[in-house]
Amino acid sequence: MMKFIMSRQSAHRGVPPPATPAAPRRPLDAAGGTELGPLIARARELDELDRRLRGCLPTPLADHCRLGNVRDDRLVFLVTSATWSTTLRLHADEILSAAQALGLPGRILAVKIVSKQPVDVKQKPCLPLSGFARESLKAAAAGVSDPGLKAQLLKLSEVP
Repeated sequence: MMKFIMSRQSAHRGVPPPATPAAPRRPLDAAGGTELGPLIARARELDELDRRLRGCLPTPLADHCRLGNVRDDRLVFLVTSATWSTTLRLHADEILSAAQALGLPGRILAVKIVSKQPVDVKQKPCLPLSGFARESLKAAAAGVSDPGLKAQLLKLSEVP
């Protein structure tokens, strides 16, 4: 056995160690060479424009809006509520000036209201129903003539 180890060591003398394998590619980088490449490039472009355009906005507003698209001369921003929509429209001149400074032909600011991403239900456990809530659901079920709604109310009253 010692002879095997010696011969193996001597066989590697003078031979450089094998090259370390290349670092794995990030998934988006790997997908860039596929048919998804143009879509990924567009998403990255919009992300960079979003970062630059929101930079001209006050912090609270910038936290509640995001550039959704740039098409022709229209900049589409997404906001989380009607309040932020109104506030963003008040800053339209600043955004359009910043867009033109970046070489975008933006002349129209469109704002769409979108809901926030759903909250992960695992973050906060559901509280059990109180006795009063259970009795209220049963009372509501007793006063309803629709059999489907009645069944749903009774089912809710039994939820732990």
